[in-house]
Amino acid sequence: MILGNLSGLSEFRLLGFSEISHLHPLLFVVLLSLYVLTLMANTVIAFIINSDNTLHTPMYFFLTQLSCLDICYLSVIIPTILENLMVGTVSISKTRCAMQMFFFLFFGVAECFLLAAMSLDRYFAICYPLHYTIIMSSRVCRSLLAGTYICGTAVGLVHTLITFSSPLCGSAIDHFFCEIQPLLDLLCGNTFPSEIQVIVVAVFAILSPFLLIIYSYSRIISTILHMASAESQQKAFSTCSSHLLVVTLFYGTAGSMYLRPKYSYCASVDKFLSLSYSVVTPLLNPIIYSLRNKEVKGALKKKWRKTNLVW
Repeated sequence: MILGNLSGLSEFRLLGFSEISHLHPLLFVVLLSLYVLTLMANTVIAFIINSDNTLHTPMYFFLTQLSCLDICYLSVIIPTILENLMVGTVSISKTRCAMQMFFFLFFGVAECFLLAAMSLDRYFAICYPLHYTIIMSSRVCRSLLAGTYICGTAVGLVHTLITFSSPLCGSAIDHFFCEIQPLLDLLCGNTFPSEIQVIVVAVFAILSPFLLIIYSYSRIISTILHMASAESQQKAFSTCSSHLLVVTLFYGTAGSMYLRPKYSYCASVDKFLSLSYSVVTPLLNPIIYSLRNKEVKGALKKKWRKTNLVW
């Protein structure tokens, strides 16, 4: 690490997986394969929903947006990771690094709030079925979507401005992209105020939508338990199970990454966690929804039959 205030710093060095350089070829093949599979899976889900009129409902509107966010979210960092695995240490300009951090946070935070919007949709569908179509109108859905992007923009800007307006005392980032925590390690002097600011923003971005999800599902579970028949309970729960799995995966990994003090961080563990929520989760989301959702599976089978008839 270069000592002293590097206020004129113009680029950083991403160390990536330098500690396991002998595994770079294998990691390159694995991550490239996961990236291609993720693009294909999310594109198929979005295409199926848009092409099937029976799936033009608020639930699937949000699912399409989730697929789009996952594609963008992953595309922000995968090219840099693959470059790192090909050439070793990557030099990245300060501007590109700041943009990468902003867009990564923008898409990640937008996904947090989108998952909360999806839980609200399930809450109104199960707890207020007679008023569901009125409450979750297309205008409301678009407003909720706009809110997710506004929150993503706000958090991305705040984090990026806090980090890149502070004096830096190093240029080597021990990570495979411009992640918040490794960059905090480069700040000069007392970093406690910056850490507090990051945690406060993370609490807003992660905990506030998560608490909304908890509230929604507490009401949903209460409503399901008061349903007269076991069949109704099973049907209601099946509409929520996919979303619950996605929420558990995303918040479990993201929360363990950002909602803990700086002294508890370990570079190798952080890289693993980052891969979990930024690479693996976007691939699992469409798989979970396609395997556990009868309507999506039905639409996929119908589209497959039509394709076979054409050929």
